[in-house]
Amino acid sequence: MYLRRLQVTDFRSWPHVDLELDTGPAVFVGQNGRGKTNLLEAVGYLATLGSHRVSSDAPLVRHDCQRALIRAAVVNGDREMTVELEISPGKTNRARVNRGQPTRPRDVLGIVRTVLFAPEDLALVKGDPSERRRFLDDLLVQRAPRFAGVRSDYEKALRQRNALLKTAGKRKGNDPYAASTLDVWDSQLAEVGAQLLAGRLDLIAELAPHTTAAYEGIAGQAADRRAHIGYRSSISDAIPESYGTPGGEKANADTLTQVMLDALRESRDAELERGVSLVGPHRDELALVLGDAPARGYASHGESWSFALALRLGSYELLRAEWGDPVLLLDDVFAELDQRRRARLAEVAANAEQVLVTAAVDEDVPEELSGLRYRVADGRVTRE
Repeated sequence: MYLRRLQVTDFRSWPHVDLELDTGPAVFVGQNGRGKTNLLEAVGYLATLGSHRVSSDAPLVRHDCQRALIRAAVVNGDREMTVELEISPGKTNRARVNRGQPTRPRDVLGIVRTVLFAPEDLALVKGDPSERRRFLDDLLVQRAPRFAGVRSDYEKALRQRNALLKTAGKRKGNDPYAASTLDVWDSQLAEVGAQLLAGRLDLIAELAPHTTAAYEGIAGQAADRRAHIGYRSSISDAIPESYGTPGGEKANADTLTQVMLDALRESRDAELERGVSLVGPHRDELALVLGDAPARGYASHGESWSFALALRLGSYELLRAEWGDPVLLLDDVFAELDQRRRARLAEVAANAEQVLVTAAVDEDVPEELSGLRYRVADGRVTRE
């Protein structure tokens, strides 16, 4: 898979950019603050409907503009498709495929698949659990776009249930209406939550070997502790041990629905007291382990970079095995890495069908990634 053309209009700092691309490396060189990252961010948005830098769409639209537009011509094998996303904060975003009728943005998921590595990825290891949950869910959606709807449905049910818990918790004594309404939301939350949980567990089982192998390849002889990943759930004690383990049993959503329902009933008094849902995928954690210790708080700075890179390279290998090469996006990361990690990342990138790289100076880009080169300066992108 590769992008043959990328166009953005009123996206971030760019009034308009129209780029012709090709397979292999394409390197965007320019001083910081010139808009290099914005171009990679636009490509990533096509794949995930989200940004790796901000949590809402509003900052993606250029100042004093009403909407932003991202359009790309995507080549996959012998087939080319045009995908277009219109971002309108405060309104409904729209999408088009092959210039057809407008459709829901999530209907274009799966047309573009990307793996992005950026300096912000250090938060995958050192940051809050929400960073790791987002990493899992973004990858899950890229593998199976239907999970975008599952995740959205879960978030809606969670908001409604939390609102009811806060209201009911303020009332003294029994409230039959609140109790029966909570039963309804328990069922809804358990059903969609179990689907999301099953998807995550199956993803962990398949991603884990790729991540461990990637870490060993990055760290080499310097690795004195083995890296592995797992899943820690708010209902871990009730989940069959074979779920979420390489070579284990595929997670069963029906089984997990009942497990979640039982856990919600047991926790209801505590939830009413606190006014918040204490059970579900929103409380879960992607566990990153080095040796016998959690990576967060125990890994050195270099080990943390290696683990973050291993998660991304593991994702790349997983998507590659299932769908062919995703577009690899490397946002100003080579300047952050030591020689060994630079070499390992460059080795993978050099063999990718398409890799888009940003760098502040030419010297930051390994020789293996010589190819198309663009200068980003004075509000323009110039191909050399």
